[in-house]
Amino acid sequence: MQKSGFIPRVVQRRGADGRIPVRTLGRGASSSAAAAEPTGYPGGSYDTSLLVKYEHHVARHIWFGEERGPKKELKVAGHGLKLNSRVPLALPPQMESWVSRSGLASLQRTSLNKIDTNLVSAFVERWHLETSSFHMPFGEMSITLDDVACLLHLPIRGIFWSPQDVTEELAVELAVDYLGVSQSQAQSHVRSCRGSYYKLEWLYDIFVHHRAASSWAYATRAYLLMLVGSTIFADKTFTLVEARYLLLFRDLDGCSGYSWGAAALVTLYRYLGDASMYSCKQLGGYPTLLQCWIHEYFPTVGKRGENWNPAGNCGLPRAMRWSYRQGVLKVDDLRPILDELTPTDVIWRPFEDHRAWRVFDEICLYRGCLKWGETVVPYLPDRCLRQFGYRQYVPSPPLDCMMATDIDVDWISYHQSVVDVIGSSSVATTPSEVVDGYLEWYYRVSHPRLVPPHRDAPREVPVPVYDAGPSDPDWARVSTLIRRYLRQVNAEEEDPQFSDLFEALHISRSH
Repeated sequence: MQKSGFIPRVVQRRGADGRIPVRTLGRGASSSAAAAEPTGYPGGSYDTSLLVKYEHHVARHIWFGEERGPKKELKVAGHGLKLNSRVPLALPPQMESWVSRSGLASLQRTSLNKIDTNLVSAFVERWHLETSSFHMPFGEMSITLDDVACLLHLPIRGIFWSPQDVTEELAVELAVDYLGVSQSQAQSHVRSCRGSYYKLEWLYDIFVHHRAASSWAYATRAYLLMLVGSTIFADKTFTLVEARYLLLFRDLDGCSGYSWGAAALVTLYRYLGDASMYSCKQLGGYPTLLQCWIHEYFPTVGKRGENWNPAGNCGLPRAMRWSYRQGVLKVDDLRPILDELTPTDVIWRPFEDHRAWRVFDEICLYRGCLKWGETVVPYLPDRCLRQFGYRQYVPSPPLDCMMATDIDVDWISYHQSVVDVIGSSSVATTPSEVVDGYLEWYYRVSHPRLVPPHRDAPREVPVPVYDAGPSDPDWARVSTLIRRYLRQVNAEEEDPQFSDLFEALHISRSH
């Protein structure tokens, strides 16, 4: 007899390659489809039309136990500790006015002191540049413009910056004109950088020098360039910033017109795309943005410290809520944990208690290309609608940004795009709601797992059809702990000695 309160779980069986056979994808599947021999990659997708670069993706290699190198995690550098010593507690009023109006002031305090490279690397392995999203076991998720606005308090509305080539000669001229250094000093420094770059340490020294001399415009430009070079524009050299970014601060009264939030997102998307390839061993961009995003949405994954409770904050950027705590799990420990995540392990809308300070802006639902300089990336909120409170439907094919010609126009006239995105959906009745057929489609075009359940003895593994429930972090933690134990002891739902634990698991998922 079924116990009172027990919610029966419908499961679909995944084969030894980690994918759901065609015959189980739905009652409406045709007999010819069921008989068709599956194609695609082992552990990857049946339908290869979506993830067209999967052949070079790190996930394809991880499935067979092939690592990037002796170190499984990426090289990830954060500048948080250096920024603590370089960012003064208070700027001179003459500088403070410009920095505040620039829209970048919040970046002075948001950086984590250290980065959990294992945690960050485990999520990078699930990123796909075709879709600008993380491919989780239950569908896609992404870092959105709303996430950037809430975590960093950067302005998301504004113009995109168009590219401009800067030669070494021009880098010297820019340093002379806008940083107030001598011709010989600029030439010597640019030559030492072996390209059109400035060293972050050099910019800091210029800032200190001009601040002491009360040369406020020079000091402010050096300071802002050092700040963005250490945060949203951090590159894989970890010590340099591109000289062309100085052009952004020629007019200190006009630099507030840029969409700094889009700039941060474009830069991070680009580096995530690079780092998701098997041949890449480093991650650029602002790792604090990625790690704090993980902390907000995945309360049961990784280790973190909290500086304050969201309910009692004073309107500070949400990234400042988190502090670094050294984790004990390595990237290969985290992979199976991510493989086992369910929708109840996610806080789908973590910033609802932050709306007094950052009201949701509908431009975050713009579907199109974002650009910064010569970098263009697809921004596709229709692939992560649950993060906006809507039912997730099967999204349209990704955009081909190589064919985009009117990105600035599309950005300005975003309203129609928003209508198209949410017009095909409806407000979700539960936080992780999806339309019928979404998971079946997703399992065909993606790879819900990164590692086989049992490398030595592959066997069929139950894949739940999830019953969505409120994403309370305490219940999510209970669910994760119970599921982790059941997995460790290889428990099956049919085993009578574990029936109470399975019942507790179902109850926890319904809260």
